[in-house]
Amino acid sequence: MKSSNIIYHQASVTRQRRNKLNNHRSIVLWFTGLSGSGKSTLAHALEEKLFQKGCKTFVLDGDNVRHGLNSNLDFSEAGRTENIRRISEVSKLMLESGLIVMTAFISPINIDRIEARKLISNDDFIEIYCKASIETCESRDVKGLYKRARAGEIKNYTGIDSPYETPENPELIIDTDNQSLEESVSTVYNYLELYGIIS
Repeated sequence: MKSSNIIYHQASVTRQRRNKLNNHRSIVLWFTGLSGSGKSTLAHALEEKLFQKGCKTFVLDGDNVRHGLNSNLDFSEAGRTENIRRISEVSKLMLESGLIVMTAFISPINIDRIEARKLISNDDFIEIYCKASIETCESRDVKGLYKRARAGEIKNYTGIDSPYETPENPELIIDTDNQSLEESVSTVYNYLELYGIIS
């Protein structure tokens, strides 16, 4: 419940001024896909390329955030929705600070991603679907989580006993089943150049 006694303070250093100083637009790149689809790997590889170009960036990674900010949330549907809501709010703050923000979250529910887009704004939100088959994702199961989920040791695991809702109209689909990491990074990087986010 929001208090009626809080007033939004308008800063003199605006997002527009930060973007001009940084020489690039701030934006939210929302990577979504099954566990093992390559979201974090792609986001960090893209960040490396952008960083070397001099861009101001940050990756919000699902596992990392659940160690801190969202450590009190479970993996129920309500817990997942709150997880994405908090990340959306953090992403919006980072957007205002002038960063290219990359979020790497399964974010399996369509309505949660739609709400994230509405909060951040459509013009500042690029949904990137890392498309990979469940078989490919299980073959990359470096953490052994799919194996544990198949054995019934982990409940509500996306792709096993919890659904993943494929994005309906993502800005980009990266076929990580068939594209190399280098090709995937180039696809996203070229998109950012094409739309004038970086130059």
